[in-house]
Amino acid sequence: MASENSFKKRKITTVDDGGGLLESLPGDILTDIFSRLPISSLAKLMFVCRSWRSMLITQHGLVSSSCSSDKKPCLLLHCDSPIRNGLHFLDLSEEEKRIKTKKFTLRFASSMPEFDVVGSCNGLLCLSDSLYNDSLYLYNPFTTNSLELPECSNKYHDQELVFGFGFHQKTKEYKVVKIVYFRGSSSSYRGRGRIQYKQSEVQILTLPTTRDQPLSWRSLGKAPYKFMKRPTEALVNGRLHFVTRPRRHVPDRKFVSFDLEDEEFREIPKPDCGGLNRINHRLVNLKGCLCAVVYGNYGKLDIWVMKSYGVKESWGKEYSIGTYVPKGLKQSLDRPMWIWKNAENGKVVRVLCVLENGEILLEYKSRVLVSYDPKLGKFKDLVVHGMPNWFHTVVHVGTLSWLDTPLNL
Repeated sequence: MASENSFKKRKITTVDDGGGLLESLPGDILTDIFSRLPISSLAKLMFVCRSWRSMLITQHGLVSSSCSSDKKPCLLLHCDSPIRNGLHFLDLSEEEKRIKTKKFTLRFASSMPEFDVVGSCNGLLCLSDSLYNDSLYLYNPFTTNSLELPECSNKYHDQELVFGFGFHQKTKEYKVVKIVYFRGSSSSYRGRGRIQYKQSEVQILTLPTTRDQPLSWRSLGKAPYKFMKRPTEALVNGRLHFVTRPRRHVPDRKFVSFDLEDEEFREIPKPDCGGLNRINHRLVNLKGCLCAVVYGNYGKLDIWVMKSYGVKESWGKEYSIGTYVPKGLKQSLDRPMWIWKNAENGKVVRVLCVLENGEILLEYKSRVLVSYDPKLGKFKDLVVHGMPNWFHTVVHVGTLSWLDTPLNL
């Protein structure tokens, strides 16, 4: 009996020392091991013991550079249902038969039950309060780290907000941009049935990389353009991108970037594809390039790619996608009110990303995910267990990073 008990003790001790044995492996081997695991598995390993958590955080920069690929993204499904929103995810790096959605537990749900996703960058989400507009949160859904950002001292009673969130590789800084359009005391008027906001202010918040670094908003003055009321279109080359709203006598829509390094707005040349003065296009980041998705009739679309950033001549039509009706759309469902609030101006399909196999991932009417093979011209519905009926997809590269985590991306 005594020898049996001593055997059990030795066995338990061996398990407890597992973290130490793993830590003794060379760094390049650890990096190779962790890079083969999906982010959901890495997140679970962080809670095994303190030594594993410390080791994963230490190895984070190397692991991120090898496994954080937009070719195998983790998709976040934002369910903007009334009373309390939900956030699900599915990992496309897993085998297709094993893919299923999982739901996050949101620690901030009691203080911000309804939210919009401003943007995703390096594993961090920026969320805005969709009820009151004042609250902003940073959140890593896999580590559950969250931070409520301070309110700006400059507040306006009647306002329209455009947000942006991104990271600049050179400065190693995260920044949140808030463009406020508001009515002055006597400068507003109604045009074509809606209120015109004549005044504006650009507010910016640089996020701290150390705990003792101050956190406060700065004003960059008046916004030089009037942008569409929707989150920033794409983050490319350390720049956020927006589309301008046409003016009464200037119908031309412009592509405008905001450089997160020097904090300047600049116009970006548009492709010569015609029809871009209407609300029929969106900007996206595909494989690190700025792309313009131009919509035609009946759900058809073309994807123009700027292969050399900032060079007008480098625009070229890379993909043409025809009409398709997924099987999941044939089922009649009541359309929730929030779908109308977040509708993509009546667009049937959203372009999400390009997968590792070269297929394009699409979202149809906030209900169905579809992959499109541009070589064969074939569509394939992605049938995933546990998918919500209605959702808005966010392409998210899951990491274990936080604001004070060294990044070697």
